[in-house]
Amino acid sequence: MSPGVWQTPWLAFLGIDALERPWLGAALLLLAVAAVLWRLHTRPSALAWPALCEAAEAGARGRDPVRVLALGLRTAALSALALSLAGPVSLRRLPVEGGRGLDLVLVVDTSGSMRALDAAIDGDTRTRLDLAREVVARFARTRVADGDRVALVVFGETAFTQCPLTSDARLLEAAALQVKAGMAGEATALGDALALAVKRAMPPNDAGPTDPLRKPVAGRVVVLLTDGRQNAGSLPTDVAAALARAAGVRVHAVGIGSEGAVPMAADDGSGALLHFERHDLDVETLQQIADTTGGRFFRARTPRELEAVYTEIDSLERVARSDPPREERTPSPEPALAAAGAAIVLEIVLARLLGRPLP
Repeated sequence: MSPGVWQTPWLAFLGIDALERPWLGAALLLLAVAAVLWRLHTRPSALAWPALCEAAEAGARGRDPVRVLALGLRTAALSALALSLAGPVSLRRLPVEGGRGLDLVLVVDTSGSMRALDAAIDGDTRTRLDLAREVVARFARTRVADGDRVALVVFGETAFTQCPLTSDARLLEAAALQVKAGMAGEATALGDALALAVKRAMPPNDAGPTDPLRKPVAGRVVVLLTDGRQNAGSLPTDVAAALARAAGVRVHAVGIGSEGAVPMAADDGSGALLHFERHDLDVETLQQIADTTGGRFFRARTPRELEAVYTEIDSLERVARSDPPREERTPSPEPALAAAGAAIVLEIVLARLLGRPLP
């Protein structure tokens, strides 16, 4: 429960998250109920509301459901007005201040083999890259919301930075949407991609612990996703892994894709099936990268397994935070006022239909 507010599930039916002054609403509600009950036991002429007068007069003749309904609507209006004075607010969780968590670099293979049509999204057959892009984007949004900085590196025959370290979720999402198979070439320069990711995890503006403007970084992590083996680039994977270890960057390696020959989509992105190809994953190299840097190697053969892998990585790379979560409170009396207005309108309509004009 948020400090200083009162929350209960039934408020959600009115579109209200919490109350800032529940004691005031309760007091006004009890006062309104007491006034109604007291008026019901006085002379009808002393009542200002015709609906209440008629309901009291009907007491001796038996309860008239229509009159009771009219009284109930007016009571509901008073209750809603009391609720609006109790300080209804809507709550929105704000992202944790960026730069105080991990620096994460997400590396995505965009080589030609990522056009393999052995993935599924919402029941539709899609390429490996389509699935990887969706899962990685969701992972990035979650980590940015938790206060981490995230970068995106893509690679094929070459490697380049698609998005530098940032706490801007919209920028990351826009960068992820631009990722296409073959955009960095058809081959797989695994070592070059890892070396670039390590460089991006150690940005040049990180002046070191003596810099008074530098925010503390809890750790640096690279999540490397690929479906093949190194067949391009100038830097061996073991050298790149050694660079990561020397820089204190932990690397989690994720190998995706099914085994054997797989159907391939057309190069133009139309999704047309051209032929079958075989792309074997270099499990030994990925395991060695993870072991060298203190990370873990994961294998995902199906879409469900890939989502589970990133969920596990998310749970592994967590930083204990002492700062309480930030929350934005916005006054929201409109739902209660609307309910009060609706009850009054219904009571007026009921009186008009029965031919009893209101003063």
